[in-house]
Amino acid sequence: MPTLLARNAEVLVTMDGGRRELKNAGLYAEDGIIRQVGPTAELPVTADVVIDLAGQICLPGFVNTHHHLNQTLTRNFPGAQNNNLFPWLKTLYRAWARTDEEASRASTLVGLAELALSGCTTVFDHSYVFKNGNNVDCQIEAARELGMRFHASRGSMSLGESKGGLPPDDCVEEEPAILKDSQRVIERYHDPSVGSMTRIVLAPCSPFSVSAALLKESAAMARHYKVRLHTHLCETLDEERYTLERFQRRPVDWMETLGWLGDDVWFAHAIHVDDDEIARFAATGCGAAHCPCSNMRLGSGIAPIKKYMAAGVKVGLGVDGSASNDASNMLLEARQAMLLARLRLGLLPPEGPRKYMFLSPSHPIRSEEWMTAREALELATIGGAGVLGRTDIGSLEPGKCADFFTLDLETIGYAGALHDPVAAVLFCAPQQAKTTVVNGRIIVRDGEIVTMDIRPVIAHHNRCAARLREG
Repeated sequence: MPTLLARNAEVLVTMDGGRRELKNAGLYAEDGIIRQVGPTAELPVTADVVIDLAGQICLPGFVNTHHHLNQTLTRNFPGAQNNNLFPWLKTLYRAWARTDEEASRASTLVGLAELALSGCTTVFDHSYVFKNGNNVDCQIEAARELGMRFHASRGSMSLGESKGGLPPDDCVEEEPAILKDSQRVIERYHDPSVGSMTRIVLAPCSPFSVSAALLKESAAMARHYKVRLHTHLCETLDEERYTLERFQRRPVDWMETLGWLGDDVWFAHAIHVDDDEIARFAATGCGAAHCPCSNMRLGSGIAPIKKYMAAGVKVGLGVDGSASNDASNMLLEARQAMLLARLRLGLLPPEGPRKYMFLSPSHPIRSEEWMTAREALELATIGGAGVLGRTDIGSLEPGKCADFFTLDLETIGYAGALHDPVAAVLFCAPQQAKTTVVNGRIIVRDGEIVTMDIRPVIAHHNRCAARLREG
């Protein structure tokens, strides 16, 4: 039984029920499971692997609840730099459809490695373009090789332009093939056990790229196999206009008619919602993946995250696609979530006749309305675990998986900010993880990926990206 001891952390952020922050502390794990958390003096003195965390802050591994790893191939893509969602998608659909298995594996490794370097240990990936030999299998194999905890989706697009959808007809799949492969992937890979490294999610892409029939049948299959459901929803006003014109319903109302509100469902973005829809999410247990950088990049809007939190809606963070964010950095995402929630608060309509309320001494904001650094870190850790339906990750406490990362506090980026090291993690510029551990295995050591040589992967990835661009 392999053992691991991490000790001497300047601060250890548990995210446990008491939200304890321990000084000069660490943890001890056996076979990838935490057995003890506390002051260094109270921990065992030896283990198979010992990590000295002196001068570092230790946090639970971040949980990424929405990503498109294959999109690392189309970052900063010509013609898609200055568009909102619908024209951005139409620019990129055919490039994504040319992604083959070789390119998909490379993009998965690059995206996961970048996430690990930002403190991420669990990743949900929303893959939905399966043409040209692309498949879920190569992504799962890549995640296993790197050592990341991976929730893979068998996503789908079936509604081409000729049937009223947004994607070109040559980028979508036939629905019988989608459902057959969805069943295959679940039966082959889904592991519901405690500490599982691989789980499967069924994830039709969006209201404007799949049929009502596929949404219903995907939900039925997911509930038969007890896997979770995911899709994009309420991301833009264009989407809202689409469902109003096509179905005479707002997006949430339409999804409710298809059986897509429940505690096994979470939606990406969920920006354009009203108070009644927030209440329905809370009542049914639906979760939301907040993607602040992508929402800003595409001009989609600002999600009402503090309203979600106040209502009891499960909320996690997602970096979203690397082509709509151009980074796979969860620490950056948590910082932007904190800042964007504050911006939204400053733009809320006032009670009086003025159009907008900006922060001023005459209109003070109550402290509980602000998004704090610690709240944003909760979204990135225990919040994301709840969205993915996991009780074995998201915090550092006995019985949980040994998933954590550290940041070096003795760097120029934190100079002058150490009166509150926990808040400094988000108020200061995002730093690279010094150590990242997944399931008790070191993935990042001294700021470098150690489970594989990532340099040739990057070079190969760039060649694959160039092929897509040339096409």
